[in-house]
Amino acid sequence: MADTRRSNVSALNLSLNSSLKSNPTKKLVVKNLKTKPSIPDNYQDQTWEKLREAVIAIQTSTAIQYTMETLYQAVENMCNYNLAAALYNKLIELSETHVKKLLLNFTEVTNDKIIFLKKVNQHWSSHCEQMLMIRSIFLYLDRTYVLQNPNVNSIWDMGLNLFRHHIMLNTNVQNRAVDGLLLLIEKERQGDMVDKTLLKSLLRMLSDLKIYQDAFEGKFLQATERLYATEGSRLMNELEVSEYLYHVEKRLSEENERLIHYLDASTKWSLIHTVEKQLISEHVSTILQKGLEQLLNENRLDDLKLMYNLLTRVKKGLTELCINFNGYIKKYGRTIVIDPEKDKTMVQELLDFKDKMDIIVKQCFQGNEKFGNSLKEAFEHFVNQRTNKPAELIAKFVDSKLKVGNKESTEEELEKLLDKIMVLFRFIHGKDVFEAFYKKDLAKRLLLGKSASVDAEKSMLSKLKQECGGGFTSKLEGMFKDMEISKDINVAYKQYLAHFKDIQLSVIDMTVNILTMGHWPTYTVTEVAMPNEIIEYQEHFNKFYLAKHNGRKLQWQPTLGHCVLRSQFKQGNKELQVSLFQAMVLLLFNEYQLLHFKEVKTMTNMEDIELRRTLQSLACGKARVLIKSPKGRDIGDDDQFSINNDFSNKLYRIKINQVQMKETNEEQKATEERVYQDRQYQMDAAIVRIMKMRKSLMHNLLISELFNQLKFPAKPADLKKRIESLIDRDYMERDKDNPNQYNYIA
Repeated sequence: MADTRRSNVSALNLSLNSSLKSNPTKKLVVKNLKTKPSIPDNYQDQTWEKLREAVIAIQTSTAIQYTMETLYQAVENMCNYNLAAALYNKLIELSETHVKKLLLNFTEVTNDKIIFLKKVNQHWSSHCEQMLMIRSIFLYLDRTYVLQNPNVNSIWDMGLNLFRHHIMLNTNVQNRAVDGLLLLIEKERQGDMVDKTLLKSLLRMLSDLKIYQDAFEGKFLQATERLYATEGSRLMNELEVSEYLYHVEKRLSEENERLIHYLDASTKWSLIHTVEKQLISEHVSTILQKGLEQLLNENRLDDLKLMYNLLTRVKKGLTELCINFNGYIKKYGRTIVIDPEKDKTMVQELLDFKDKMDIIVKQCFQGNEKFGNSLKEAFEHFVNQRTNKPAELIAKFVDSKLKVGNKESTEEELEKLLDKIMVLFRFIHGKDVFEAFYKKDLAKRLLLGKSASVDAEKSMLSKLKQECGGGFTSKLEGMFKDMEISKDINVAYKQYLAHFKDIQLSVIDMTVNILTMGHWPTYTVTEVAMPNEIIEYQEHFNKFYLAKHNGRKLQWQPTLGHCVLRSQFKQGNKELQVSLFQAMVLLLFNEYQLLHFKEVKTMTNMEDIELRRTLQSLACGKARVLIKSPKGRDIGDDDQFSINNDFSNKLYRIKINQVQMKETNEEQKATEERVYQDRQYQMDAAIVRIMKMRKSLMHNLLISELFNQLKFPAKPADLKKRIESLIDRDYMERDKDNPNQYNYIA
């Protein structure tokens, strides 16, 4: 056969240069044919017959009589002679006939859905292989005619369309195939082993045929919804919440595995959303009400983290979790604060509870700011459910940690503890209550030398100043300043005594603390009969101090004094570290061998209850330097006391602790009354300040301004009383025309 191919080269000049310079250059010229070669009349029929036989051989899996090169060349020739359209149409007809015959294979009745699926997969795989081989023969047609005609499908797409239209869009075939696929997936969800390769192949077939969404996905999602709706309701009743959460996590993981192995990626959102809706969204309230409190109580961090992660997936899941988390904190925290029996451990429990909740927010709730704010709001709410008491107990807790004898923590641990206490302090509304009790305890630590660390004291003071401002700590800072000034005064006093050697005083090393009245707590003036040795020193110190500070007045406070007495016993000499009241009693026995209770009371002029506590500490405590007759724990009016000459102790210096008297209701009320009085002064000052600036103001606006300015919780009724009091004292008046308006009186 003559080669009828056209040359695409109009002229080709070839130059061959010889290595010998003597030969001249020759040119070879190739020209196009002047006329196109013609083909025989029966060429088209003969060529198609050859191609048809090859296609049928492929479809029937028999041997092809011609080489692939010959067949390819035949297709190319027909395309070059404008027979491409006819060739394409003949190929469609031949392929369609074959596919229609395939349908007969699916009409055989079989109840086994798995066998049916395998048959579908077998014919689909064969069809794909056949179309690939056919396409390789008709590749020239695919790359010329098909590309030049946008409305014509490629040979591969044509094969897909035929399989889709004649087989998979057949209602019977499609329903049986989809039902079989759903059955396999259901079995796998129940834990059975299934042929995932078969699933993957058939689902990819549906995707390739573009019927995945219409034929399969809708039914699959409905089956999924039914399965998990039933499963969710059943397991929610049967399992503990933690077990249920792990089951949900397992189910989500399994569905993601199915997406990886055989489901189409387009199904992912709908599938996961369906699982989340039926297993999580529908049971959010039950999960939280049934399980959150238990998980929080038992501090099950992994379970809480899982709960957070699962609820993150659903709408309003975290909102509901946050609300329930807030409610739990308020409920649990209130049990700590409200119960008076827990007062001794309240602050430590609050600190532990706060640490526990902080860890949960950080580790389980991913440090979510919303949960952190909710935690703060809940603490602030329940801490102030019991007026004033938490503030008082926090102040006393700080006192216990800053006292000498607190060996529980190092300086670094103490600093961290103070930081945590400041967090609780921020939640308190009545900070003035904290200040009152803190000041009272600080005074005792400073005056009795019970402060464990000056650095820790000043660190706490710095934290309070940073939190509340200089006005809050000015008096506390004044107390420290008084102690430092007192050191200088005592040095000067000792120099004064050394200078006047003619002063005849007993050998007593006396240290005096000079306290500014406004800085320190108010102490009741107690008149007692001081020993003559101490009275002499007091008189000389008065002369020394008033000579330097003319116009000032000294008022001695014996209640906070303490002494060291040198004592002689049969077992040896000892030093007794005692309070001033204990020293007053012991010094009486330098002159008397035996004293009755009433005699001691007359000689010391001490209050009855104070004297009983003092004698009890000396005669009934661990270090019994006095002997009481008759023996007993309580001090009676007819009891007699004498020195215990047989007293012994392995230590040289012995500290005799005063019997601790619990803070009486009167003392408690006195401190609270001072706070109440201070609040009244602050309310009065705030009202006058606002009215002086505004001149005239309506009642509601004045109350609103006061709430903004006052740093403690005030009731409208209390503010109204203060307003009436200021009107009575002519600081302001009611407007004559409008009784709800106040005018400032200059």
